[in-house]
Amino acid sequence: MTTVDIPVRRRPTVRAIEGQELALVVVIAVLCLVLSLTTRTFLTSSNLSNILFSVAPIAIMGIGMTAVIVTAGIDVSVGSAVALVMVIVSLAVRDSGLPFLPALLLALVLGLILGTVNGLLVAYGRVHPIIITFGTLNLYRFASLQVFNSKDVNGVPPTLQFFGGGEGGSTLGVPNAWWLAMVLGAIMWIYMRYWATGRHWYAIGGDADAARLAGVRVARRRVAAYAITGLLVGLAACCLIGSGGLIQQNIGTGLELQVIAAVVIGGTSILGGRGTVLGTLLGALLVGIVSSAITLLGWPSELTELFIGLFILLAVGVDLVRQRRRLAARFGRRKVA
Repeated sequence: MTTVDIPVRRRPTVRAIEGQELALVVVIAVLCLVLSLTTRTFLTSSNLSNILFSVAPIAIMGIGMTAVIVTAGIDVSVGSAVALVMVIVSLAVRDSGLPFLPALLLALVLGLILGTVNGLLVAYGRVHPIIITFGTLNLYRFASLQVFNSKDVNGVPPTLQFFGGGEGGSTLGVPNAWWLAMVLGAIMWIYMRYWATGRHWYAIGGDADAARLAGVRVARRRVAAYAITGLLVGLAACCLIGSGGLIQQNIGTGLELQVIAAVVIGGTSILGGRGTVLGTLLGALLVGIVSSAITLLGWPSELTELFIGLFILLAVGVDLVRQRRRLAARFGRRKVA
């Protein structure tokens, strides 16, 4: 009597349970309901506008970071990169009177250069991306401190106020920075879902060797993911200096952790091969609401890091369970006599 291996039939996927985006929508809705019942100021237009503006730079950088992490990479240098772009653009605006469009172009070019450097080092350096970008994190921070010259940048004019948090930076009561994050998120979502080159990022994160054998230009696609992240860092820098005023030396410190947290909480697998921009936008929104809740309830600000850390651990735990179930479904077999 022979034995035959047959694949175990997959259980039907329950999107409502496995879709982390939907779970985040429920969590955000419940959190908003609780805060609206326990505080008087949460549902005010000014507070909601502040939340959207504060999370917009995180969401914008998170869009690029999603592509990077989907390829099984990571970029921990975005906080230092945004600081370097900000100080150069701020000085150019203040001291040289640089108008809106040239200032925007300068920020985008600087961000693109920094991101491309990361991409080239990761793609051709054959060293883990966290080591590469940790090195550039320190290099970019050192460079920004040299430009700061041990002084904060005062008196920056609101040349980029279109991206800022004031009245000039809002449309229909919603910050332009958040509108920008929504539009960029939609573009990137369509690109990663329907464009072949966007799907290549998932293939690389799933199995880079298999993707290479299938004809995917792995190195080129990795460089593109980091370059796009750099480009979005430049755009996020415009949002952060949009209101003008004072640019401090410690700007951007720890920002990379908030960006990575938004991506991971949004359901992107830290192991690569899975993730959506929609989840990242929801993750950024959850981080912003939690930060606002801590402030409104008068709790110690340190609790923000605690809650974000718990959300990250929960998201990683869900991802590991999902990975095990996927592997069991792919390789699980039973013996039939």
